[in-house]
Amino acid sequence: MHDISDSHPDIHWPSGFTPTDAHSFHRARAVVPGPAHRAFALITDVARWTIWVPGCEEVSTDVFAETFEVRWAGQRFEVFVGENEPPRRLGWLGIGGGVQLYQAWLFTEVEGGTEVVVENAVRTGAPKSLDTMSHAWAEQLNDLWLAQLAKLTSQA
Repeated sequence: MHDISDSHPDIHWPSGFTPTDAHSFHRARAVVPGPAHRAFALITDVARWTIWVPGCEEVSTDVFAETFEVRWAGQRFEVFVGENEPPRRLGWLGIGGGVQLYQAWLFTEVEGGTEVVVENAVRTGAPKSLDTMSHAWAEQLNDLWLAQLAKLTSQA
């Protein structure tokens, strides 16, 4: 889990999903080879998520849409896209498995490729002071980020 002060200032958090509101907050960033439009296209290629996203068992659509369903880690999640500004920013809310997760992406072309920032704010049904699952969610999100980074890097 990361310090909430690490949150990127350009992330547009929906009400109730700021890092301060979250039970768990995860932030990662890296520079990947290639232009921003390529990285954006890979992340939004939902038809291939079951191939390379760890724990993704099923996606209800082959086309990135405003809403869709994902079966991830044995849980069904409804996904609602809040931001879709190719190739600059992306954000979606996933609800399921006893959690609500907002994941925000920023893609910025820099020398040598594209800087990719991904931040996740997770809320659970338990009161924040009693939540014992935050660490487990942070670990799962870190594993997910590492797989996404590997995919982005391999597509150069």
